[in-house]
Amino acid sequence: MEKQKNNSVKNQEGHERIQKVLARSGLGSRRQLEKSIKLAQLYVNGTLVELGCKVTEGDVVQWKNRKWVIESKAQDFKVIMYHKPLGQICTRKDEKNRPTVFDNLPELKGQRWINIGRLDINTTGLLMFTTDGNFANHMMHPSTNIDREYACRIFGDVDQIKLDNLKAGVELEDGKAKFNDIQSAGAGEANQWFHVVILEGKNREVRRLWESQDLKVNRLKRVRYGGVFLPKKLRPGQHQELDKGEKSILLQDVKYKAQGKELVARFMK
Repeated sequence: MEKQKNNSVKNQEGHERIQKVLARSGLGSRRQLEKSIKLAQLYVNGTLVELGCKVTEGDVVQWKNRKWVIESKAQDFKVIMYHKPLGQICTRKDEKNRPTVFDNLPELKGQRWINIGRLDINTTGLLMFTTDGNFANHMMHPSTNIDREYACRIFGDVDQIKLDNLKAGVELEDGKAKFNDIQSAGAGEANQWFHVVILEGKNREVRRLWESQDLKVNRLKRVRYGGVFLPKKLRPGQHQELDKGEKSILLQDVKYKAQGKELVARFMK
């Protein structure tokens, strides 16, 4: 086989880097594939490739005496629910080595989980993750007006004036905020439970709203994000993927369409 370098598909519009396509297809990590390219182990259409090489539909990749054909398919992505326990943070790595929500997520090949919003370390409940960055941005953008519901245990004297203030809106340090809905959910000796709904995802917004009325939140749990409810059977630290039906309903509710197509490699027998 001729060992000339393949520049013919490099930097053409509509093509994708070969290591990205192969990683998406589960053939290894991008780093592993880049190493194979540097070791002169990959060929496209019979020609040796170099870093930066791009492929398109119909190209044939040869690697380790096997062949794959590049195909185009409708872009697909995963969405999972995760029940965040108390004490976990919403970053991939932490300088203090605290547990993160990413520690318990299922492994992916050629992709990574992107969190749709965050919960602070003292808040539990529903988090959603996706492999589609555009979908994550769509879900979090204020213009989408997706409601989030929280169960709150409140310490202090909650009267109708304070509830009216919270529904009308109060000025916080980063702008006006409000609860779009407040429903009483029972009371104990010193605490009352409420379910509240917000349309934004500002940092600690629910806590700060209650604190603006001299009230303390001593338990906070997100129970719904848009049309997705936290299942009662999903225990803290567990995750569950949305099936095709659930995901289809969610995409319709939030008016989102997958962005075009993507390239994958199909093994040639």
